Amino acid sequence: MAKKRKNGRLKEIAVDVLLVLFVLGLVGFGTLSLWIATLDIPDLSAFDQRRVLQSTKIYDRTGEILLYDLHQDVKRTVVGYDDISHHIKNATIALEDDAFFEHIGVRPLSILRSMVTNIKNGGSPFSGAGGSTITQQVIKNSILVQEKTLTRKIKEAILAIRLEQSLTKEEILTHYLNEAPYGGTIYGVEEASLAFFGKRASEVTLAEAAYLAALPQAPTYYSPYGSNTDDLEARKNHALDRMLLNGFITEEEHSAAKSEEVSFRQQESRGLRAPHFVFYIREYLARKYGETSLAERGFKVVTTLDWELQREAEDIVREYALSNEQTFDASNAALVAADPQTGEILTMVGSRDYFDEDIDGNFNVAVNKSPGRQPGSAFKPFVYAQAFREGYTPNTVLFDLKTQFSTSCAPDNLTSEDGCYSPTNYDDEFRGPVTMKNALAQSLNIPAVKTLYLAGINDSIKLARDMGITTLDGSGDFGLTLVLGGAEVSLLDMVSAYSVFANEGVRTEPVSILRIEDSNGEVIEEAETKQSRVLERNVALQISDVLSDNVARTPLYGANSLMYFPGRDVAAKTGTTNDRRDAWILGYTPNLVVGAWAGNNDNHPMNNLSGLIITPLWRAYMDVALQARDEETFPQAVEPSTNKAVLNGVWFSIPGTEDGSLDVLESVADAHSILYYVDKNNPTGAIPSNPNQDSQYRYWEYAVEQWKRSLLNN
Repeated sequence: MAKKRKNGRLKEIAVDVLLVLFVLGLVGFGTLSLWIATLDIPDLSAFDQRRVLQSTKIYDRTGEILLYDLHQDVKRTVVGYDDISHHIKNATIALEDDAFFEHIGVRPLSILRSMVTNIKNGGSPFSGAGGSTITQQVIKNSILVQEKTLTRKIKEAILAIRLEQSLTKEEILTHYLNEAPYGGTIYGVEEASLAFFGKRASEVTLAEAAYLAALPQAPTYYSPYGSNTDDLEARKNHALDRMLLNGFITEEEHSAAKSEEVSFRQQESRGLRAPHFVFYIREYLARKYGETSLAERGFKVVTTLDWELQREAEDIVREYALSNEQTFDASNAALVAADPQTGEILTMVGSRDYFDEDIDGNFNVAVNKSPGRQPGSAFKPFVYAQAFREGYTPNTVLFDLKTQFSTSCAPDNLTSEDGCYSPTNYDDEFRGPVTMKNALAQSLNIPAVKTLYLAGINDSIKLARDMGITTLDGSGDFGLTLVLGGAEVSLLDMVSAYSVFANEGVRTEPVSILRIEDSNGEVIEEAETKQSRVLERNVALQISDVLSDNVARTPLYGANSLMYFPGRDVAAKTGTTNDRRDAWILGYTPNLVVGAWAGNNDNHPMNNLSGLIITPLWRAYMDVALQARDEETFPQAVEPSTNKAVLNGVWFSIPGTEDGSLDVLESVADAHSILYYVDKNNPTGAIPSNPNQDSQYRYWEYAVEQWKRSLLNN
């Protein structure tokens, strides 16, 4: 009996709880309905009256020279449903909203998944277009202001449901394809088809349709004229995969479209200055503020670009690249200049001609490391800087001798085959004992590899990364070839890293925008100089001393090379790759850093390697740029003195004979490699009691013994 009463009481409580929840639900629903009723919902009668665009304008550093008006002369041609290829319709649905013909305008679960993803990625739950149906995107593109709030998202959902009740699915899809942004001033699929392929939207191929479907999500990032064409290709292929999955195309059509070679028409150049730099800025703006903000918020973007220098640089790069194409089969070149003290980018030329389709001129070599841009000997200063940090000095002597560095090979196996590594110098000559200063100034390879071993691969990579080389993800893929340029880099990164030498060891983050104002003139972003010391001041000055010493580099370049500026402190370092694909030069004064590159965008090798490939171009720009810079000199480095004679350059003693002459050969007979005197993990510490414990010792010592034998036998 008691048990029945207890069960009855539990039922009464359950009923009461359900009643309370029901009442609360009604109240909540009523409150939500009342709130929704108070929302200012735009009338659908305004659907065909698109918002007025307030275009973003990009200026040079003066704020007066207009480089680009992103939405000047917006192009939009409205076409009917039947005038749009079914491939475009299907590709768009497959990629953007594969349940388009089934839903009522919104997909709540998709929105929820998108919100969770946005939160996980550290953004606002309402950021991005994820989870939005095509119907919602029509509303977003045509009526609502692009604020990222819950209120706007609710308005968008309500209007999408209303729109589904007012228009057919075909009409909604037609509106979307006529309103979608395809990059720059291009809106709507008809204008996009004409601009990219020179044909009507009804005439495009399946592959071309997949490209068009790929663009609206992020037209700046995926632009076929930008630097992310590999990602555009991947998204096009993803569209084709989705079309196959949804049954829109057959396996045969899918395969044929993936292998189809599609050519994009040349981009119009009207009203566009410094195009590579402009699109570098535009990508940043789209990434930070969103594509729609660029069209609607009326940004005035004042950049760091010096238009006068940029114009000179574009002419110089074009002239010398065209000449190099005839002489060296090097069809392209790039140049970046920056102020090392502020980090401001003054010049950026990403190719000889942005609009030259024959060389893929729109690809910005200045900011991209792919395909396989390796710095060659231009990487060496980072390694020598790390060695100087650890106690070695510019006077430390290393032996420039043919040496085997792979411990899996015999010391007398002086090849680089079957896993062995025995590099040579640019002239196949070996100079015996040389100071680190002369070895770096003359770009000798054998001492550089030895310096990397002494400095440590991991420590050298960390320093290069700290100085601004962002492409060194880890040390696992690098060996002793790193010092000869066995890594991929970008020209902008190299200029940024060399700025640390110019700025006496202080790294300044690259800056490309001075300020951004909205349409009301309010500053919403302003340049902030971000600096940190990443290298000891004296080490930076030591590197500058080496790279600006004309006497030290004369054996390689000659006394009157293009790197020599009489009466002015200019440090410089060249770099070429053994496969003849890249030629570099990085040079700087205390207030200007300039890097230049020559090669081919398709990465095919040049027919020769010579300092004449890129140095004349760099010198021509330097002569112009230095006229506008104050003449500054590098402070004198403090001459290091260690507790070890070998680190200070005393690599053997020279005893006197009875008649007062010097017996050099007797001293040579007692010579050893540096590993005889130093522990590479503690170079300033005690002389190793057993140098054989170092895995490289017998290899370096073998080369020295062979060198001594050849001298003494002669």
